[in-house]
Amino acid sequence: MTDIKQFSSLKDALRSLFGAKTKVKTSDRIAGGDINEAFELTLTTGERVFMKSNDSPDASFFAAEAAGLTAISQTGTIGTPHILAYGTDGGKAFLLLEHISEKSKISGYWETFGEQLARMHTVDAKEYVTDGTYGFNGNNYIGHTEQINTPHNDWRSFFRECRLDVQFRMAERYFDTQEYWQINKLLERLDDLLIEPERPSLLHGDLWSGNFMTGNDGKAWLIDPAVYVGHAEADIAMTELFGGFPPAFYAAYREIAPIQAGYGDRRDLYNLYQLLNHLNMFGESYLSSVKRIIKKYV
Repeated sequence: MTDIKQFSSLKDALRSLFGAKTKVKTSDRIAGGDINEAFELTLTTGERVFMKSNDSPDASFFAAEAAGLTAISQTGTIGTPHILAYGTDGGKAFLLLEHISEKSKISGYWETFGEQLARMHTVDAKEYVTDGTYGFNGNNYIGHTEQINTPHNDWRSFFRECRLDVQFRMAERYFDTQEYWQINKLLERLDDLLIEPERPSLLHGDLWSGNFMTGNDGKAWLIDPAVYVGHAEADIAMTELFGGFPPAFYAAYREIAPIQAGYGDRRDLYNLYQLLNHLNMFGESYLSSVKRIIKKYV
């Protein structure tokens, strides 16, 4: 990954980063998030850091998040919080990130966001996948679900095998025999329904309004990634799933990275993956949306 260090205790991490006498002065819980707890730590040095924590006995979840943030940062196109350290402490895992201050949005915030995402999508993504074109160098997580990133040379086969098929298998209990016939038919038709991208793109992977924030420079910064190399349409589709971003975002994006013809016909297929994952994580409230999309394409 990078030289980001893993620690066996929060105390050791803070001492390594900020000095041997550093301790946590105050710890304030921050609201938000379904998977992890979040805290603002004020240190005895006067500095503040952001900490995410969960009840995992190992740090693999946060190691994957750090790898994703690092990949995005390495493109040099869009902001992400600086990663300080990750590790475990007393049966819990933690991730330390730079503290994000309350900042006003810059003028042209949404246009800048669209431009920066488009530039990220046009960066050469070869270094992020070994022995293939699509996927990522290691599995990661979409929410708390493991996201399979086995390298493939064909986008449609990758999306079938590592995205939809995995989620359908997890959701098997929700479908009857007739519905499984429809699902298999849909998976068989993906070669006709999807198209290969003009270029493979590094994707955020879970890009909705809860997974970006205004950074210390007043611009949009990406957080909580589920990165992989795929078709840029999958990221754009996700931005539209829960209400969409302002039109200025999409107009600015298209100026740099035009969207391939027929995208509107493919959008729901990309979001089927996201809705299946929500079904598997949160339950039946997402089932009707999933079934609607299956029927649309069969």
